[in-house]
Amino acid sequence: MKLPFALARRFVAGETLEQAIPKVSDLNEKGINVTLDLLGENVTDRKMAREAAENYIDLLKGIEQAGLKSSISIKLTMMGLDIDQEFCRDNLFRLLDTARKHDQFVRIDMEASDYTQQTIELFKEAFREYGKHVGIVIQAYLHRTKQDIEELAEIGADVRLCKGAYNEPERLALQSMPAIREAFKEYAATLLQKTPYPRIATHDDELINWVIDHAEENKIGKSRFEFQMLYGLRQDTMEEFTRQGYNTRIYVPYGTRWLPYFKRRLTERKENIWFVLSTMFKS
Repeated sequence: MKLPFALARRFVAGETLEQAIPKVSDLNEKGINVTLDLLGENVTDRKMAREAAENYIDLLKGIEQAGLKSSISIKLTMMGLDIDQEFCRDNLFRLLDTARKHDQFVRIDMEASDYTQQTIELFKEAFREYGKHVGIVIQAYLHRTKQDIEELAEIGADVRLCKGAYNEPERLALQSMPAIREAFKEYAATLLQKTPYPRIATHDDELINWVIDHAEENKIGKSRFEFQMLYGLRQDTMEEFTRQGYNTRIYVPYGTRWLPYFKRRLTERKENIWFVLSTMFKS
């Protein structure tokens, strides 16, 4: 059964860029920056992967034409990582050529642990070539992240730190929330100390308050980092942070391939499930 898009409307801004633009503009007017995320993953056809790269390039051009304060987020499996790493690299670098030409920024999203090593390898190669125009996402719950964070901090990478959204086994990832939170704090401290502008991506008040306190105790100014949250969750909090002088950014996904993203949002918090159920049964 094909699920209606109305179910995903809380978390996805639309099925087209035209539908998403008014929502991005509204956030920008409130002083909140945006990262647009054209949804999709695990493309196994070369033609489709090339088309995905072109769609990302068109997205960068569309952001510029619309005058939006927005970067973009990409998934490497959408550009052919499942097909061939070099093929994916070529698509990625073609996109980054456009980002550099137009002084824009591309965030390479982190996918499930099967792709972590390849993603980091491609990011490091891209960072050497494109510098400030490319960043990466790192997931705090993976056991390997301690070493990855140190290596990325050493080169001054632009890192978006999140807890992690995939169902990973115990041999690869921390399972308890207290352990994940402690890891997140350790890695956030490393990024705040060693990188120019870390991105703190969480809706967890314990982690948010810890970052605020840590920054104040270590005389790290509000302009030196950024809080990030997802579209449809706690926008009022982001507006308040903006008024307080913090840098803020909301990830705004859109596109027709929204189902995998929607399912991950549902499994993260029981409140999200109740919201969708209440929407289904409204008269």
